[in-house]
Amino acid sequence: MTKRTEYKLDGINTQMYFARQGIITPEMEEVAKIEYLEPEFVRTELARGRMVVPANIFHKKLNPTAIGINARTKINSNIGNSAVSSDIDKEIEKLNMSVKYGADTLMDLSTGGDIDSIRKAIIDNSPIPIGTVPIYQALEEVEEIKDLTEDGLIAMIEHQAKQGVDYMTIHAGIKLHMMPMVSKRLMGIVSRGGSIISEWMLYHHKENPLYTGFDRILEIAKKYDVTLSLGDALRPGCLADASDEGQFAELETLGELTKKAWAQDVQVMVEGPGHVPFDQIEMNVKKQIELCDEAPFYVLGPIVTDIAPGYDHITSAIGATMAAYHGAAMLCYVTPKEHLGLPEVEDVRAGIIAYKIAAHSADIARHRPHARERDDAMSRARYEFDWNKQFELSMDPEMAREMHDETLPQEVFKEAEFCSMCGPKFCAYKISQNVEEMTANAPTALFDKK
Repeated sequence: MTKRTEYKLDGINTQMYFARQGIITPEMEEVAKIEYLEPEFVRTELARGRMVVPANIFHKKLNPTAIGINARTKINSNIGNSAVSSDIDKEIEKLNMSVKYGADTLMDLSTGGDIDSIRKAIIDNSPIPIGTVPIYQALEEVEEIKDLTEDGLIAMIEHQAKQGVDYMTIHAGIKLHMMPMVSKRLMGIVSRGGSIISEWMLYHHKENPLYTGFDRILEIAKKYDVTLSLGDALRPGCLADASDEGQFAELETLGELTKKAWAQDVQVMVEGPGHVPFDQIEMNVKKQIELCDEAPFYVLGPIVTDIAPGYDHITSAIGATMAAYHGAAMLCYVTPKEHLGLPEVEDVRAGIIAYKIAAHSADIARHRPHARERDDAMSRARYEFDWNKQFELSMDPEMAREMHDETLPQEVFKEAEFCSMCGPKFCAYKISQNVEEMTANAPTALFDKK
């Protein structure tokens, strides 16, 4: 477990605050090692707001991670129960699956049952940062959406901060004047938090309480070092609604709130779409970088086609790779169950692997330090027919071994110079090795240019 900074409950405890004081914290030192960066560079990125290290002072088991345009691309795993499915044991199983396969952060999106107990169990067992959407639990504790209050929402944010939540999605950017923009959409508002806030505003004829109460939220974030993940309540839920006036009007407000948070030394990420045609992804990322002064961009997908339910871990990983290449700092995974139901443990596994592929591919393209070393090691292992090394280097070693062993399960075939695709006679690697040997032994005159 990583050594943690000593905190004062009556002080400002954010990593951004320490960075701006010229202090390199143990968390900064740890992420610098992981990222192959100098600690001073990490400090300056945090001070600038271009990087965040979500690290609630009460999350004792945490191993910190850095999220930012100059760090490796991170991925988030969503878990959590619903009012009709799952329990604590199942959510802990999903957490363990997420950690095993390399999720960098995890969001507990529980919306039913004993939400507090589930969250406590997740935080107590998680070495990676935990995020939440506090409005979900706030809604569970009242009869109807209209019964929510600003005081109640702020109290829930502080309650979850005291539990040790490292970052929170706060839908503070959607405002009353944006409501007419929604009526022009094919699918309206697909964000749960955004739809809740919208109904509340229209019922009470009042401004978003998370916007009007934003200064109070900042006071909580400063005290516990909760990173604010500014939610995109008007993210597009289909290709037809992508890049519309509502989405970008909210993004402008998120840029305003980012600067307000930074003025109070509060760490900020900005959340992004959603469903976006492939050719619009670069523009969306660059627009966020411009409007939000390079605050880390945390995107859901984007999903690049709407017609593949059951395969949206693939449709979204395509968009996620493009988004990360152009500067998105963290990718929120999508599982095969997206649009269809609550993900089970194996859906979590599939979503994580799809997004590890997307993030890693972007890191290679962005020339992150040492990003390609594992790929080159895999290439050597393949050419040398080192099957066990290939399994070891795989993102999902169990899957790689299972697929190999479906047709050649005997241990003797772990030494074979072929697989079941080509067999012993048609293996290009083996033939190429023969060619190399023949080339080395051939007379040099044979290769003289004619």
